[in-house]
Amino acid sequence: MIIRSKAPLRIGLAGGGTDVSPYSDIYGGAILNATIDLYAYASLEPLNNGKIEFVIDGTDKTLNVNAEKKLQLVSGFELFIGVYNRIIKQFNIEPLSFRLTSYIEAPQGSGLGTSSTIVVSLIGVFVEWLKLPLGKYDIAHLAYEIERIDLQMAGGRQDQYAATFGGINYLEFSANDKVIVNPLQLKPEVINELEFNLLLYFTATQRLSATIINEQVKNVNNKNVKSVEAMHNLKEQAHQMKDALLKGELNQIGEILHFGWQNKKQMANSISNILIDTIYAKAIETGATGGKISGAGGGGFMFFYCPAVTKIKVAKAIEQLGGNVQAFKFTQQGLVTWSI
Repeated sequence: MIIRSKAPLRIGLAGGGTDVSPYSDIYGGAILNATIDLYAYASLEPLNNGKIEFVIDGTDKTLNVNAEKKLQLVSGFELFIGVYNRIIKQFNIEPLSFRLTSYIEAPQGSGLGTSSTIVVSLIGVFVEWLKLPLGKYDIAHLAYEIERIDLQMAGGRQDQYAATFGGINYLEFSANDKVIVNPLQLKPEVINELEFNLLLYFTATQRLSATIINEQVKNVNNKNVKSVEAMHNLKEQAHQMKDALLKGELNQIGEILHFGWQNKKQMANSISNILIDTIYAKAIETGATGGKISGAGGGGFMFFYCPAVTKIKVAKAIEQLGGNVQAFKFTQQGLVTWSI
């Protein structure tokens, strides 16, 4: 028997950063994001030799260890080991023997929620294999706790819920780890038009989101007025984006994205840089009405709203700056698991 799973990556349309503590605990956060047809996959094959093998597909990275109740963390395999250790401990399971392979269709550190999506997919194969009694909220919260508490990785809460639930969602965050996922029931023509006009662009750079997030957290803790006010505006941006999509007022999307991008840059110094500013300016110059970095910032993917059939023109202009356009479609389904 082989157990498999897949979970979708996401683009953050509005409100990014307001899902990070302590801001979300003090003020409450709101984010609007959408999953796309790029995935993190996991494949688990049970073994009977008392060994555990972790494999990062497409690379030469493999880890072989003895099956034990708790594994020591190994660099490069923290997500695998974090998921295994938590599953064994939380459900009081004896050591398991298996080969677990993971693959993702975008570079890590690219701003599409890759790490959290990998964790969701890894949890998914254990849920399918062991028939664990976990619903969608349970899986998303477990993924959050593994990353943020067990592994002490800096970040927010949106990615785990996006990967688990899938679709275009308005998410609300408040104290005590409370999260509410509100799926948006959009008209097909709204989704099609949004997809038609959005241009996803990889800057060919990657970054460590933890550095940016730690600066953001510090600014909130220190009550940095400029940073906190910017986050209030980003939360308002999520409200604006939700209303525009529900009402089908897509002519406002570019302006709402631009408003959010101007505020996001105020949250931490390293969110933007000369390359990102140059790409953004070139996109606006050639027809985009707004855009932003997807994720914490500093590199990775950007996206732009390109109305009036300007997407090809914008794409050709910004591809001259060293990156490449990534084709995508929205997906309505989140984590999927199956056995063969």
